[in-house]
Amino acid sequence: MGGEREIVVGGGAVATGGASGRVVPDGGVAIRGSRVVAVGELGEVLDRHPDAEVIDATGRLVMPGLVNAHTHLYSALARGLIAEIEPSSNFTEILEHLWWRLDRALTLDGVRASALAGAVDLIRNGTTTIVDHHASQATVEGSLHTLADALADVGLRANLCFEVTDRDGPSVRDDGLAENERFAADGGGSSGDAMLTASVGLHASFTLEDGTLERAAAVADRFGVGCHVHVAEDRADVEDSVRRSGTRVVERLHSFGILGPRTIAAHCIHVDERERALLKETDTIVVHNPQSNMNNAVGCAAVPTLLDEGALVGLGTDGFTASMFDEMKAANLIHRHEAGDPRVGHGVGPRLCLECNPVVASRLFGETVGVLEPGALADLIVLDYDPPTPLEAGNLTGHVIFGLTGWMVETVIVNGRVIMLDREILTVDDEEVMAEARACARDLWKAM
Repeated sequence: MGGEREIVVGGGAVATGGASGRVVPDGGVAIRGSRVVAVGELGEVLDRHPDAEVIDATGRLVMPGLVNAHTHLYSALARGLIAEIEPSSNFTEILEHLWWRLDRALTLDGVRASALAGAVDLIRNGTTTIVDHHASQATVEGSLHTLADALADVGLRANLCFEVTDRDGPSVRDDGLAENERFAADGGGSSGDAMLTASVGLHASFTLEDGTLERAAAVADRFGVGCHVHVAEDRADVEDSVRRSGTRVVERLHSFGILGPRTIAAHCIHVDERERALLKETDTIVVHNPQSNMNNAVGCAAVPTLLDEGALVGLGTDGFTASMFDEMKAANLIHRHEAGDPRVGHGVGPRLCLECNPVVASRLFGETVGVLEPGALADLIVLDYDPPTPLEAGNLTGHVIFGLTGWMVETVIVNGRVIMLDREILTVDDEEVMAEARACARDLWKAM
């Protein structure tokens, strides 16, 4: 232990995150190796760690690195897409006209370029851990390791899976199952430092046959991991499930053993009371993605109800943005708008991101992630935020919603490693990464 690097970040307000939500006004966080070893008043922390390297956060806000509980890095090259895309009048047409064309056009070079560019964007916005759902249906084998290598280069913590589906035929389905199995067998590519873990990816009930669900559940069970699946994002998913099985989506997935405490059920918009009870009973992780849901006009999940009923609900971006700060704001607004009642949904965004997402990540990585406390993995960010009003534990939510933005992030530490310092990415040449992404994007758009 004595030979490990020690860092103290402090001088500003330290928000610890998690259920306690403590704020230390003139605080310090001590890191040794990959872990937080002390959080408290800066003077006390420095006294206990006199030889530590100091990162001065005076006048700044120090908080845990953010967790994105559901995203799609492969969508990074779609920003500003120039291609002949047929107008879409509903969600399934959006998938057919855009996303399923894009994932069939991705090469391994495109997978790597989108991962690098997406990871740099996430780091710049203060996200240090992601739960990613990958699809490149024409380039399946090796795609997860390509993705993992790119994220390792940047220094992002990630849980990865490949999207299994029957929509492209049995051969691609089998390749997808095999890719998940290879990656899980390799320990998610992890070297034991909880930087990479695996899940088994599934698209959605309406593109999955019974046999595929059985096989995916068996793979997840064999490796002790969860599944990661889109659930009732659109009414079409529900209608298909009822037609296939006589049951709704959550019930159908449950009948094949897909649900459980390490399974991500993204969206869960069109679920009824019985399905909500199943999600709670199985301790399945629900992930809310409000901006993407609004963009696709698919509806809004009953998150306040799910929370009241005791479900674990995290927050993700579904690839819509790199900023969890933006997503928190959207989550706070959408439920008021849906209810037509300003009393509804206050604090939902920060609760999902700063309290629930750490629970989600800690389950998936088997370590304490997303909070600043002794023993936790050392993921933290420093924001240039000099508030016009006092910042303390009781009003942190107000500052998060009405004050903070991703572009205030100056310094990022992941697993005790300084990834960005004073807005300079230290692990990769970010200008080169973005230039390569632009070149790959043009090739991708032509291929589409």
